Amino acid sequence: MAQENDAVSAAENIGNSADTATNVDSAANADPSAVTTGITDALNGTDVSTLTQQQPDALMSQFAELMHVGGPVVWILTGFSVIALAIVLIKLWQFMSTRPESAKHLKSVIRDWQKGDAAEAMVRLNPKRPVDELVLISIRGLTQHKMDLATLKEELDRVATLRLNQLRAYLRPLEVIATLSPLLGLLGTVLGMIVAFQQMEAAGNQVDPSVLSGGIWQALLTTAVGLAVAIPVVTVHNWMERKVERVAALMNDTVTQIFTVERAQPVSADNKTMRHAA
Repeated sequence: MAQENDAVSAAENIGNSADTATNVDSAANADPSAVTTGITDALNGTDVSTLTQQQPDALMSQFAELMHVGGPVVWILTGFSVIALAIVLIKLWQFMSTRPESAKHLKSVIRDWQKGDAAEAMVRLNPKRPVDELVLISIRGLTQHKMDLATLKEELDRVATLRLNQLRAYLRPLEVIATLSPLLGLLGTVLGMIVAFQQMEAAGNQVDPSVLSGGIWQALLTTAVGLAVAIPVVTVHNWMERKVERVAALMNDTVTQIFTVERAQPVSADNKTMRHAA
């Protein structure tokens, strides 16, 4: 009897397999347009606008949860990031509007000055640029002879210091944010670890590892946020500091050439007019 039952079960299994294969073949030979229509109907039944609205809501909920878990330290670091972003945008606008490192035209200015054509050299200068302003003051002081060299150099030093301080404006707050952000993150981690171990001590022998691990990752979250704020701020701050240093070197080099270059006989207005006519 047992052998007969096993034979019947095997026959039933073979029949089920054959039915499955038949269904697969039928699906493979089915009309592709029917499959496409089914997929289209499924997509039409889905509210795409609802999915689009759910994504920002999910991001906002995650952000709110992050702020809640991180505590006051994460709030402070978020404020630091907003301030740093505002400073970076202000400085980028300042550098783009003044273009302090633009030096392509300075060679032509020095060439005209060397030829004795001070008027043509001054025409090429833009007083809104720091280096151009210093070169313009130097040329005017040397050609008009209204001040001695010592007074002229003091005036140049004053203007150069003023313009460099303007370029360095708001860089110190960036440096402070870059320094304090990882320290605040570390402080939040230490405080979180203290709370986690206090909970473990209060639990006694009934310590729940999940509670301890949850407290530890919440504590480490502040360090991650602090580093996420500090790393880009340090990068941008160093780039801007180096940019100001290059402007200072360009100022010194260009003004020194104005004072030390050997000038030809100054070109008078009549000679200049005859030269352009020729």
